[in-house]
Amino acid sequence: MKAVIMAGGYGTRISEESAVRPKPMVEIGSEPIIWHIMKTYAHYGITDFIIACGYKGHMIKEYFSKIFLSEADVTFDLANNTIEYHRSRVEQWRVTCVDTGLNSMTGGRLRRVREYLDGETFCMTYGDGVANINIADEIEFHKKSGRKATMAAVQAPGRFGAFTLRPGQVAVEHFQEKPDGDGAWINGGYFVLEPTVLDYIGSDAEIWERKPMQQLALDGELNAYRHADFWHPMDTLRDKHVLDDLWASGNAPWKVWE
Repeated sequence: MKAVIMAGGYGTRISEESAVRPKPMVEIGSEPIIWHIMKTYAHYGITDFIIACGYKGHMIKEYFSKIFLSEADVTFDLANNTIEYHRSRVEQWRVTCVDTGLNSMTGGRLRRVREYLDGETFCMTYGDGVANINIADEIEFHKKSGRKATMAAVQAPGRFGAFTLRPGQVAVEHFQEKPDGDGAWINGGYFVLEPTVLDYIGSDAEIWERKPMQQLALDGELNAYRHADFWHPMDTLRDKHVLDDLWASGNAPWKVWE
């Protein structure tokens, strides 16, 4: 099975980083967040990746070319203008970087990678969020349902301290630092999709999360796989610092691999 990773947006809410690199290349620890996402998929045996590139996509291509070169034994035959690669210590991944357009929306980007999917069931997620989701279980859940699309339903992490004030009250009686969200389930990415979902996307301007997903829901073709454990987006610089701190602690919840 292949995994598509959305990596083409401008990342405007984390412009401190995305001004110089695409958002999926923003580092957690010493590796870009896209590497962390791919390591999660690889832990469940999915090692064939399609990266939907757009904004500064050349930096993603350069990253993969450089890690291959830096982790392999290489013979440069300058006289014959050839390069021979020997032992390589890099991840055993197959990575296809696809230029899906600078201004394409998420649906348009998904539509543009169609030719690389081989008409098979595939996974898809965003290049800016990590989770300890059991992808194998989600795939099994999807297959048993017989529906066209499954998304990970998650609950947003709390961002701010919260308390209650009644009309006229000034004394705070109870305070909770960073409570969980309000109980609502939201789209956490980590989709499992049948290739027929691409028929719901009409153009590059289509936003996957709007008309296509709404129509799938109306047609009874959209599953929610509940993931009540760790999930965290990297929308802002504050999010990056939270994820950096978790990684530095040695106990990052999304690190399901050895």
